[in-house]
Amino acid sequence: MVLDMAHMAIHLVVTDPVRAAAWYTEALGAQETNRITLPDGRTLTVELSLDGTVLAVAGEMPALGMRSPASFGGTSAALHVSVPDADAAWARALQAGAEVFEPLHDAFWGDRTGQILDPFGHRWALDQHVRDVPHDEVVAQAAELFSETSTA
Repeated sequence: MVLDMAHMAIHLVVTDPVRAAAWYTEALGAQETNRITLPDGRTLTVELSLDGTVLAVAGEMPALGMRSPASFGGTSAALHVSVPDADAAWARALQAGAEVFEPLHDAFWGDRTGQILDPFGHRWALDQHVRDVPHDEVVAQAAELFSETSTA
């Protein structure tokens, strides 16, 4: 596996890399580019391309500190994917077994967006840019929204 370090590559630890690769292909439109299978038949890593971004999925190896979100009880990160049609991408992900984390909606910053949890515990935002919003309007909307929301 050779990564182009001029771009960001994502390495996700999952409970089952073969199942995860199939899910990311079906639900997000990724394409498999490489696979490393060990002599005993276990899949070490499946490398995918997701709109030009390298997405490598590997199984848990707790002895090496590689654990999936399931081992930690959740994830603190969200991976954002720009899509041409958020509604279609949303429907495809849910059909493939994603859970809704944040419902699909038109956001104040100009994107149609929503967040899902994939079957392996990783959080994904599906974003479609629908309108340009001036920065001062985004700041004002954020201030209004988050002044009403507790951060505790």
